[in-house]
Amino acid sequence: MQLGKSSSATQVAPAPAAAPPAPTATGDELSHREIMEVLFGLLAALFTAILSSTIVSNALPTIIADLDGSQTQYTWVVTASLLAMTVSTPIWGKLSDLMNKKTLVQISIVVFVIGSMLAGLSRNLPELISMRVVQGIAMGGLTANAQSIIGSIIPPRQRGRYSGYMGATMAVATVSGPLLGGLIVDTPGLGWRWTFFVCVPLAVISLVVLQKYLRIATVRRKVDFDYAGAVLIAIAASLPLLWVTFAGDSFAWVSWQTAAFLGGTALAAVLVVRVELRHPEPLLPIAVVRERTTALAIVGSIAVGIAMFGGSVFIGQYFQVAGGRTPTQAGLLTIPLMVGSLVGTLVSGQLITRFGRWKRFLVIGSVSLIIGMGLLSTISHTTPEWHAMVFIAFVGVGMGMLLQNYVLAVQNTVDVSQVGASSATVAFFRSLGGAVGVSVLGAILAAQVKDDVTSKLSALGIQSSGGGGSLLDVKSLPPQVAEIVRSAYGDATGTIFGVAAVVAVLSLVAALLIKEVPLRTTVKKASDDA
Repeated sequence: MQLGKSSSATQVAPAPAAAPPAPTATGDELSHREIMEVLFGLLAALFTAILSSTIVSNALPTIIADLDGSQTQYTWVVTASLLAMTVSTPIWGKLSDLMNKKTLVQISIVVFVIGSMLAGLSRNLPELISMRVVQGIAMGGLTANAQSIIGSIIPPRQRGRYSGYMGATMAVATVSGPLLGGLIVDTPGLGWRWTFFVCVPLAVISLVVLQKYLRIATVRRKVDFDYAGAVLIAIAASLPLLWVTFAGDSFAWVSWQTAAFLGGTALAAVLVVRVELRHPEPLLPIAVVRERTTALAIVGSIAVGIAMFGGSVFIGQYFQVAGGRTPTQAGLLTIPLMVGSLVGTLVSGQLITRFGRWKRFLVIGSVSLIIGMGLLSTISHTTPEWHAMVFIAFVGVGMGMLLQNYVLAVQNTVDVSQVGASSATVAFFRSLGGAVGVSVLGAILAAQVKDDVTSKLSALGIQSSGGGGSLLDVKSLPPQVAEIVRSAYGDATGTIFGVAAVVAVLSLVAALLIKEVPLRTTVKKASDDA
């Protein structure tokens, strides 16, 4: 693909019916075909990254039973990658504004392949969780750099069309992962380790495609990296998750340990703001974050993160543990989530490109998300499965309309020189919402299940050992105890979706308050003022 053509080409009048080509950050132009070649490689990498975070969802009960784990470790297999992705996303985003984006995305792919292979070879849960951290770091790079590259080569007005492809890819990866994971676990001769190995070939393909087709200008200037900000952001994001993990188990919710965790989080957050305001190259550009559009997009993205990751993780567990379904069957039951996501992201992306209006889709998506989460809050172990399938379709539509459009709204307010950091900022808070959401919802579910099972077993004169691993391995339990565990998980799942529904209201509030700015037709913001 050639990007170094003479500027004289711009004097040739385009055909009347043709849409204007999209300029890159350097002022050159890419055809639709060239954009799609680059996009194929990016979306293959992004699909692989998102898939790795959800493919284990339906395999987790099998993994935890095989490695003798607990409900807390169940949650951390997911949370570890999300936390690593959350912490690393703004770092990758800032690097994409300072260094060669192609090199960074290729490094991310290589790290991801290494992490996936080692995760599949893990002998115990601590090893698996550690390798999930490696995967998460790579996922942060793939997510941030893919959005940054798209923002660097496509104008916002045309970006709705291509963002629709990106959103569809993320949506399909998010909700098809559980189905694929279930099929792998249930296929003789494969097993849960292949849920990690299967991600490798597509990652390698994306590496080859990007090497061949991606050409993008390198920003050559001295890099003043924000090391202090990176450390403080990691601390501020990690402490709340560690608190939720240990509170109620290792120490009481109301205790000096809780005060220490929350106090440390608040102090780290204050220091993050202080450092980022003073640093010449901040990881989280406070000036951008203070913009009304960005601030509201962050609030909405947190709710989307909870729906995106929390929904796919716990609905699969609901179908398996409460419903007694196999991993494959649980994956098939989540198909409405995938269909809803595809409809939401593709329809909104096409209409945004056609009419240039995006706010209405944020509002509609938020309403759909609230309805879906609210309906899911009514489920229990006696709810017909088709009810849950209808409910998750609403969640899927909402997720599809919100996932990329919040990013698009923010990218439209900044120049291409800040598109990496601004996109990564929204992705950071979306991932943080997912990580905190999975951790908090998992803690609520574990506490309710433990109390419910303990009280019902005591009523039968059976002493509970409180072993989380034994509860998750339902097939090995006596029939009477297994039925108690299934009902406890079914009822607790409704509770956590009720909490998620309340959080989803924040997305609607943000969507209603956000100011709709017409999408510009140039990559560079300065061009609008020329």
